[in-house]
Amino acid sequence: MFKMVEKEKQNGLIVFQDKTIRRIRFNDEWWFSVVDIIEALTQTDRARKYWSDLKVKLTEEGFELSEKIGQLKLMSTDGKFYATDCANTKNLFRIIQSISSPKAEPFKQWLAQVGYDRVQEIENPELAQNRVKGYYELKGYPLAWIEKRLRGIAIRQELTDEWKSRGAENEKDFAILTNEISKATFGKTVREYKQFKGLKKPNQNLRDHMTDWELILNMVGEKATTDITIAKDAKGFPELKQTAQEGGDIAKNTRKELEQKIGKSVVSDKNYLHLAEENKKKQIKDRK
Repeated sequence: MFKMVEKEKQNGLIVFQDKTIRRIRFNDEWWFSVVDIIEALTQTDRARKYWSDLKVKLTEEGFELSEKIGQLKLMSTDGKFYATDCANTKNLFRIIQSISSPKAEPFKQWLAQVGYDRVQEIENPELAQNRVKGYYELKGYPLAWIEKRLRGIAIRQELTDEWKSRGAENEKDFAILTNEISKATFGKTVREYKQFKGLKKPNQNLRDHMTDWELILNMVGEKATTDITIAKDAKGFPELKQTAQEGGDIAKNTRKELEQKIGKSVVSDKNYLHLAEENKKKQIKDRK
């Protein structure tokens, strides 16, 4: 599926199967023009009519259009902006499943494989860990770093599970609580930390650009938050926010003591952006 998205032209456009797809950032994720996708997959010159008919079919299948399709302003061929039906990646995949076209079949096969893989990973979580490990290995991360990153993922999952069961209601709550840990541990919010490291794209994960010590301290803060939350039986957002601050403080004290011993800060502007460039050069070299 990913090979079909050939290149990114500019912020609001991508090229897919030689067709231009309009897109826009909304709620911190990409939303794509549904009509543009339909035109690219079906080669029809009546994409709007196709979409109108498809909406009826999707509604009959239980797909909540009002909740999952957004009317966002995109630029048309006349240079003006008009409200256009758009969908995020998750809901776009669902729409593609209902499109009858040979060009949509590779998407459907890919989605079927992803679904199968996830079922296998639920039955055997080690498969999921191996998949993530392979992902980082392909990107060129050191093995020692990968082990820390994987351990951090497990600790993070344990923490978010506790938050969910104790009153954190949505992603916004998780983001606020995570910022409390980050501010206490490193003196920076997640956004400030990403800026400090030179990460400019919204989808760049801060943890993927942390050094060994930053990963370790991040784990200390989150693990401490989990244990304090359980020990205090904290419930409701205000109490969870307090335990997040306390967990972060424990990591902060560890950081300060370490920095005093080694005589330098462990809060680093180092990132792993160079790995993508190195892999790109390697791929070019291998093709020659």
